[in-house]
Amino acid sequence: MKTFKVISLQVVDNDELHDFDIEDGLIINKEDGNSTWLVETYLSQKYIEFFQKVQQQKDDLEIQVVISHKANDPAAFLTSIRKIKKINDRMSILFEGKLKKQRNEYAELLLDDLVQKGYTGDELVKEFREKMVSKPRIAAASKPSV
Repeated sequence: MKTFKVISLQVVDNDELHDFDIEDGLIINKEDGNSTWLVETYLSQKYIEFFQKVQQQKDDLEIQVVISHKANDPAAFLTSIRKIKKINDRMSILFEGKLKKQRNEYAELLLDDLVQKGYTGDELVKEFREKMVSKPRIAAASKPSV
């Protein structure tokens, strides 16, 4: 097994991207032959109703996590919530799932997002370069099917 620190967590719910301020997190590649990953995040209980509602749903839950360094591209996973545990005024959420995509499509998602926002020409190139450095969060589901 390999473990890494989780820097940020986003949940894709009905094509909406929800950002969550996490206090700490850990992701584990189980290396079990099934490509299974475990993601545990530690955050405020103010989000408990959202996660309890999502846990009740039968569909897989898409999450995006930035691993190890803030500058890394987000990795998308299809998961289910295995456990929500209250710890004082915080909670731990354990997700289990698989990588959604094997190759990183961040640049393509960013470019598509900027074009949809109306950027063109030199302005598009400038914004793209800046955003590739700052790595703003972009929903993996935002890319239209081709």
